[in-house]
Amino acid sequence: MTILTLPKQQVRIDQGELVGYLVDGHELIHKKGSPGWRNSDTEMFPIIGPTNEADFKVHTPKGEAVQDQHGLLRELKYELLEAADTKAVFEKRYQANTRIKNSKYPGKSTAPELFWPYDFNFKKSYHLKEDGLEICFEIEGEDGMPFMLGYHPAFSLTTEHPIIKSQKKEISIPEVMAVGSRALQVPNESSIILKDQLELTIKTEGFEHFMLWTEVPNMVCIEPITFYPYAVEQANLDAGFKYLNNSKPIVFRAFIHPK
Repeated sequence: MTILTLPKQQVRIDQGELVGYLVDGHELIHKKGSPGWRNSDTEMFPIIGPTNEADFKVHTPKGEAVQDQHGLLRELKYELLEAADTKAVFEKRYQANTRIKNSKYPGKSTAPELFWPYDFNFKKSYHLKEDGLEICFEIEGEDGMPFMLGYHPAFSLTTEHPIIKSQKKEISIPEVMAVGSRALQVPNESSIILKDQLELTIKTEGFEHFMLWTEVPNMVCIEPITFYPYAVEQANLDAGFKYLNNSKPIVFRAFIHPK
């Protein structure tokens, strides 16, 4: 366990996963194993969304790749590169075409192995500051590598009527639950507010949109994304790709500001 601390704040990270964020004694992060979701945060990379209707195949400039829902990054393990009182850096490395065992097979998938036809390095860093927590994602890979990126944190809910506020509207938890597994799209937003036990502002850099997901009233996932995958048929998921330029890494950021 990696722990970051400042007065009135504590962040707990388990092998790269944000498993706790205490602010003034309030736990903001969904507890693993509680009703709703088995994780507390993860990443969606190099694709976002399900692929079962496309036989788990995704088109790339180097041919078809086999990916399960939300990509193969989550099947890899993080290596801790750096740890200090207020900062921690983790990394995952992948070599092109390496076959990765699919943890969803055979119970929830018919694809036993996943692969991606490009090398990449993926860094995830946490920086605890006086005004909140910054999570940074740095991607390096082959020139022209296609990708999508989504960050998938789950926030604990403890009040009777929490509200999510975008720039354009307010959204209730029952509204999010009603959408089901597809997740509710919040397009063209770089900031969103969750009003519950505390007021959390989630700000982003590099991500274009959010999507919201929960199937229970005790948690909600507020997910910065580069592309909303349900905007296209699964066979056309490549329409949502961004592309790497290997002259420099590409960086995305999410900030959690509690008050």
